[in-house]
Amino acid sequence: MKTLKKDNLIAYVYETRAEMGAAAAKCAADAINAVLREKEYANVVFAAAPSQNETLASLLLEDVDFSRINAFHMDEYVGLSIGDSQSFATYLYEHIFGKADFHSVNIIPAKLPIDEACAEYERLLSENPVDVVLLGIGENGHIAFNDPPVADFNDTKVIKRVELDEKCRMQQVHDGCFPDFDSVPKYALTLTIPTMLSARYMICTVPAITKADAVYGMLNAEISEACPATALRNHTGAALFLDADSASKI
Repeated sequence: MKTLKKDNLIAYVYETRAEMGAAAAKCAADAINAVLREKEYANVVFAAAPSQNETLASLLLEDVDFSRINAFHMDEYVGLSIGDSQSFATYLYEHIFGKADFHSVNIIPAKLPIDEACAEYERLLSENPVDVVLLGIGENGHIAFNDPPVADFNDTKVIKRVELDEKCRMQQVHDGCFPDFDSVPKYALTLTIPTMLSARYMICTVPAITKADAVYGMLNAEISEACPATALRNHTGAALFLDADSASKI
């Protein structure tokens, strides 16, 4: 394992995805348990993507009291939800929400009218401020679905509807989530960057060669919405976990 630091962000580089995921899960468990030492429940936001597979599988093996976690998810395609095979909610239920006894699981109601869905999720998050975020980054440097054209470090919204850019939509094809570009939805609901940065801890897991350019930009580009992931370099509680492939250009 190698480490490097850029601004406030420490990156940990492992040879394999399995090692990366286990280390990220241990970091997440430590963060959750630190919160639980101070309050009854921890509010944890989970990303849904193949990049999170190893981290989520390993987290289930950690010494964490899931019955004291309120779980939230980070983003969802407009019009999709549990039961839709390509929804992020379905992914999270298959990989973690359905495998542990959480205190609550709170899904973005993306089948509701947009304003109603956003208002409902904003209410939930105002009652349960985010403590821990488990996330990845996109090939275009996005965090959640805050692609460069719509990312706003000073966003006043908690959650919003966004139009996905072409690189983001193509990534969903690369990840095997959709058969072709035209099948990928154009719109999603996403937590905003300030909502995620409000968490005390951020555990960012980024494997695979397809993310190597984005990782390089995350650590070396100017901190700006042109590469939204650079925002983590300003966060004092963020940690980045990479494998040899994603770290190959740094």
